[in-house]
Amino acid sequence: MGTEATYYEPDQFPPGITRRVVESISHIKNEPGWVTEFRLKALEVYESKPMPTWGFIPQFKIDIDSYVHYVGSRQKKKKSWDEVDPEVLRSFERLGIPEHERRYLAGLEAMNDSETVYANVKKELADLGILFCDIDTAIREYPDIVKKYLGSVVTAEDNKFSALNSAVFSGGSFAYCPRGVKTPMPLQAYFKVTAASSGQYERTLLIADEDSEIVYSEGCSSVQDSGTNFHTAVVELVAHDRARIHYTTIQNWKKNMYNWTVKRGLCHEAAHITWTDVNIGAQTIKYPGIILKGDRSTGDVLSLAFAGGGQIQDTGARIIHVGKDTRSNVLAKGISLDGGINSYRGLVKFDKGATGAVSHVKCDGLMMDNRSESHAYPYNDVSGEHGQLNYEATVSRINDDQLFYLQSRGLSEDEAKLLIVSGFCEGVVRDLNIEYSVEMTRLIRMILEDGRAISAPEETRPVTMNPS
Repeated sequence: MGTEATYYEPDQFPPGITRRVVESISHIKNEPGWVTEFRLKALEVYESKPMPTWGFIPQFKIDIDSYVHYVGSRQKKKKSWDEVDPEVLRSFERLGIPEHERRYLAGLEAMNDSETVYANVKKELADLGILFCDIDTAIREYPDIVKKYLGSVVTAEDNKFSALNSAVFSGGSFAYCPRGVKTPMPLQAYFKVTAASSGQYERTLLIADEDSEIVYSEGCSSVQDSGTNFHTAVVELVAHDRARIHYTTIQNWKKNMYNWTVKRGLCHEAAHITWTDVNIGAQTIKYPGIILKGDRSTGDVLSLAFAGGGQIQDTGARIIHVGKDTRSNVLAKGISLDGGINSYRGLVKFDKGATGAVSHVKCDGLMMDNRSESHAYPYNDVSGEHGQLNYEATVSRINDDQLFYLQSRGLSEDEAKLLIVSGFCEGVVRDLNIEYSVEMTRLIRMILEDGRAISAPEETRPVTMNPS
């Protein structure tokens, strides 16, 4: 029996995580030894850490070993847009990526389950010296850059889920923007889960060198079925001196998917990072973080979450002020409907040396009915004496007086509700590209219709199919 027989075939992985599973993933990808070692060390960390017991985690009763943690795509990378699976294209349309952007964006990736199935980088990016590809390609073609930064912002030791991702990660985006260069248009990626009872673990690494700027957007969706899926991504952003990174996520996973993601950025001197995070589907635990390491660095987290029936959205932000004269802003909007549970969970920390630090946190919860819930769990840790932290929060039902006023001006009750919710979301939505802003308005209507907060027009109501 040859050595190859000790590895699993790409589409024949069993449930659970073992050394053989990890080594098989590394073997399939033909990775260098340092990546295999990185994975195996992470496996040891994962096995040593118990499942977390804070927040909503205990009530999910997750058995990570019940999932298959690598699923081969059975597809080779596509070289032209016309070769892409029509189902993937329909998913792009559902997420609102306009046709002209789909065809002409500088770079675009699509990841299906554990493998990237489409990747294309236009010559315009290459001429500027911008590197943009999937992480597996980056490991092969730019190993020195990946080795320097992989795990530098989110270590395997950070928590059980970061260790899980570090052990079995597959797919995800890589971008490096050289000094003084700006991405001419947004880099875009798309991640999709189709295999039931499987895990997806993309690893994204974006590096903006000094005085450069990266604008990056991603969309996520999954096929609706009765089987649950587990998704744990790790995203690491590094903004060097005076660099800027703007990272946007619109995720629309199915509701019975567990989306527990670790996202963190590191800002050097006078650098800036913005996370714009829109969460619609899944049982979500996600707190994009920024470490303001350099003096005069700044960071924003803009979060929008919708919790429907049987759904928990536990989202928020983590900001660590380390350098002097740093600034941060957190705006979190949560909407609960049809009995859903929405919570803001955030940490703002000022280190002792963070003199002149200023942070403003605003989290608002809106409940569409008397069965839904909205919570706020702010954690503020101020070690120094010279910082300024402002925190404000509101939780409310949809306002009857506003509804009455709008209806007295000729709007129907459903139109009034849609207008109020759209206005509530505006602080986050306006930060999206104009095409996404328009699409979010349509998506908000669909969410309210699905949650029975408003009625769907007769012609758009879904047809109930026979389960058999």
